[in-house]
Amino acid sequence: QVQLVESGGGLVQAGGSLRLSCAASGRTERTSSMGWFRQAPGKERDFVASITWSGGSTNYVDSVKGRFTISRDNAKNTVYLQMNSLKPEDTAVYYCAALRTSYTTWGYWGQGTQVTVSS
Repeated sequence: QVQLVESGGGLVQAGGSLRLSCAASGRTERTSSMGWFRQAPGKERDFVASITWSGGSTNYVDSVKGRFTISRDNAKNTVYLQMNSLKPEDTAVYYCAALRTSYTTWGYWGQGTQVTVSS
C-alpha cells in the first residue's frame, strides 16, 4: 500500500501563488508516477499535472501550462505543485495520486486539500 498526504492548500487572491506538497509513504517503489488532480464543486475530477519518479518527465493540462510547475524530491518521497498566477477558476479540491508501475489507472489517492482563489 501507498499512503499520500497533501498539504499547502488555502485561500489566496487572484494572481497569487501557492505550493502544494504530497508526501508519499509505504511501498512507493511500486509506483512510477505521481500526479495532481482537482475537483471543483459540481464537476468531475480532472487531471492537472504528473511527473515520473525516474527522469522527472512531466505533463500538464493546457489550462495550467506556464503557471503551474510539478516537481519531486525522490529522497523525501515528496511531490510538489507550485501554482503561480492563480485564477478563480483554479478553485477546487486538489488531490495527489500515485500510479502503480505497469498500471494505467491511478491507484492511490490522498485526502485532498482545498484551494480557493478569490477575485
